[in-house]
Amino acid sequence: MDDHLRTAFRRRGFLPAEDPDSRLTLGERFEIIDQIGNDLPSLLLEPEFRSYMRAQVLPEWPHPNIPPKLLSQAHLYYLRLGFIASGYINQIGQPVTHSLPANIARPLCQIAELLERPPMLSYDGYALYNWKRFDPDRGIELGNIDTVQNFVHLYDEHWFILIHVEIEALAARMMDAMMTLDDSAGVDDHDAVDNSLLQISAALDNVLQVLRRIPEKMSDELYFSRFRPYIGQFRDVTYESMGQVVNFRGETGAQSSMMPMLVEFMKIPHQPNRLISHLNDMRHYMPKAHVEWLDVVHAMPDVRPVATPETFNRVLEQMAEFREVHYHWAIKYIARRCNDQHGTGGTPYLKWLKYLIDETRQHQVQG
Repeated sequence: MDDHLRTAFRRRGFLPAEDPDSRLTLGERFEIIDQIGNDLPSLLLEPEFRSYMRAQVLPEWPHPNIPPKLLSQAHLYYLRLGFIASGYINQIGQPVTHSLPANIARPLCQIAELLERPPMLSYDGYALYNWKRFDPDRGIELGNIDTVQNFVHLYDEHWFILIHVEIEALAARMMDAMMTLDDSAGVDDHDAVDNSLLQISAALDNVLQVLRRIPEKMSDELYFSRFRPYIGQFRDVTYESMGQVVNFRGETGAQSSMMPMLVEFMKIPHQPNRLISHLNDMRHYMPKAHVEWLDVVHAMPDVRPVATPETFNRVLEQMAEFREVHYHWAIKYIARRCNDQHGTGGTPYLKWLKYLIDETRQHQVQG
């Protein structure tokens, strides 16, 4: 992994190295994509939305590759198209459709291939690249950030996304701790290991504080009925003119790299089963650089034999608490409102979250 990327991870966590673009500047013909993106919450309220979209001419990415100076533009272009595609397939109040028109499918597949990712709105497009700061001199934190793109005219959706953005920003401190330990070859140094774990623990304290804030500005009824449907799976969807029928998992926080990174660092031995296969499949939806970092962390030596048990166990307990809060919100926002106990990624989330909680605590040092 190159030094530039490591530096970016230490500064920004899994968020992009520079603040995302909020407007396409690729030329006048690309203005229609920004316009549709900005109007999408209103357009999705109209029964004629799909007919309207079929009539639009959406320009394809203008380069055979992604020039480095246009990387942020490429992510915004993918983000807008991903939202449009998910809005088209999952439009609330309209008949189910299994066909994505060529004028959306073709440019989406093209940019997705260049970004080395599936042509579907995933966590990176929904959250990691979907924010802007009000004051660039202040932190990436609630109160100073807003979304670039939404499905609905509800601040509840903004809040849902922005909670994830601040959590991802906080992950930078964990990554810095891991890199400091790795760079110093200090995995055999008791004090160095404990210092790393203490830094990770402090960051997790802040992450838990942010995660617990979800109900402040997000209604469970509005989440379930008004915008959760838009981040659902693509089941047997034909991408017109692309010669393919696709099945993609919906956007889900399981596509975040933060918890997988902690699992790799703490060497938690989750038992092989359908859950772990599912979590491994989530890596196909993560940015390539994030998966490379997970591989780096996986290769790091085990700190468990060197760490102070209380310090090591504290991090594990915070990870279990994170999953317990997630479990609680899953009940509040989803389970109480439907019989289908599957998340947007298509998993039996309550059962599997319980497995993860139990196995995390079982890894604690005893005695």
